[in-house]
Amino acid sequence: MDAPLNQTKLPTLILASASPRRSELLREMGVSFTVVKADVHEVAPEYLSPVETAEINAYRKARATAKKHPDMLVLGADTVVSLGIEQFAKPADMADAERMLAKLQGRTHLVITGVCLLQLRPYRQRLFAVNTSVTFRKLHLGQIRRYLAKIHPFDKAGSYAIQDDGDMIVKGFKGSFSNVVGLPVEQLKVELERMQAGR
Repeated sequence: MDAPLNQTKLPTLILASASPRRSELLREMGVSFTVVKADVHEVAPEYLSPVETAEINAYRKARATAKKHPDMLVLGADTVVSLGIEQFAKPADMADAERMLAKLQGRTHLVITGVCLLQLRPYRQRLFAVNTSVTFRKLHLGQIRRYLAKIHPFDKAGSYAIQDDGDMIVKGFKGSFSNVVGLPVEQLKVELERMQAGR
């Protein structure tokens, strides 16, 4: 396992998200942090690409929280599921969740997580996004409903969680697994180390 991140030259880290999955990933990195949920509404304008959507929402979450804690280093993140130009956010209800998985079944889609690291005083910022390609198994409606009955889809972009019984629906993936869970820990560690080194 990788050595934990040395945070001695970094300010206190705030995770601007109530996601238990993101908290767990940070703990697995060995990062010390506190949670302050960002009170912002996620946006998805049609004129933005999935990468731009993920990055702007990550920035808005980090910015809203950093304004209340200007000396702290704030981490905002947003995950978007996209199939071509179509973006899949969190489902509105179970019928919406079924619709999303029915569209994704048997196909390959992208999971994009945008991350913003922001410290307002002194001003420092890192904004990046990581893509992971995920291929679903061919699924019929009964399989989709059995899967949804096992998880809580309403707080999950695309209505699924690869770490929760994901083998029921996921055939394979290329890229960062943790990125699909909600935080690209490999690139995040690189960016934190660069900030610590003053780069």
